Amino acid sequence: MWKIYLKGFAMGAADIVPGVSGGTIAFITGIYERLIHAIAQVSPGLFVVWRKQGFLAVWQKVDGTFLLLLFAGILTSVFSLARLISFLLAQYPSLIWGFFFGLIVGSIWFVAKAIRKKQLNHIIYLVFGIVAAYAITTMSPSVLQPSFPNLFICGAIAICAMVLPGVSGSFLLLLLGMYTPVLDAVKSLDVVALSVFASGCLVGLIAFTHLLNWLLARFHDLTMAVLTGFMIGALSKVWPWKYTTEYRIDQHGASIPVVQKNLWPDRYEAFTGEPSMLGGVLALAIAGAVMVIILEKIGTGSQK
Repeated sequence: MWKIYLKGFAMGAADIVPGVSGGTIAFITGIYERLIHAIAQVSPGLFVVWRKQGFLAVWQKVDGTFLLLLFAGILTSVFSLARLISFLLAQYPSLIWGFFFGLIVGSIWFVAKAIRKKQLNHIIYLVFGIVAAYAITTMSPSVLQPSFPNLFICGAIAICAMVLPGVSGSFLLLLLGMYTPVLDAVKSLDVVALSVFASGCLVGLIAFTHLLNWLLARFHDLTMAVLTGFMIGALSKVWPWKYTTEYRIDQHGASIPVVQKNLWPDRYEAFTGEPSMLGGVLALAIAGAVMVIILEKIGTGSQK
């Protein structure tokens, strides 16, 4: 049981970082399809099950123990690591992005392996996923006011990325201009704002998971091809060497990067005047890829 909690903790840590998806962690730890199927069981039909068979039958139908432990791990991670990850991204951006770049590169292979019968037409869906993810990651962020309706809607949109490998919920919040308000609410334990945001997350998660569960049941290999493409296309977002060309000032007066350009290490040093730390970035990228292998072995072992 503790393994499920730790997998949730890892998912939560990934979801905090703009550009990294908790769905990626779920996939490489071997719980992705179980998670999708469990959440997809939440429907009005559960009321009938409860009336006829009782609460225990409902709990078993939704794989309640699994979801409870997983989401407990996610919430623990979000509330305990939000400040730390924000600090690390601010102080050591290239090194942290290098680690996550390696983690996603390593993950692509394992997601692609889930395609059971590889066919030529899968390439079309793969390319579609690449183009879609790249287009999303290069969009210019908007600016929304942190009102309750906006918090609810943004929660419903961003949570969809939690179950999509390669698409980051944090990055979607950045695009919507709501990443900083939500992170501030987490840091300050703003219960009202977090409750509204969580309500949107719940609605969006249930609705989107039903769709994804249906796609996996009927078009499994095509769906996996698209998800693999998403991960490849999203690599541009976690490229370690970025040069910010446009900033936005948030409500606290802090400068928030809005438009960034990916650079080669030597160009990064020329543009920013800062060291590229190429050796450290490569070492952490390799560490990220190795971690994927370890997590995948843990996930495979826990399924036996």
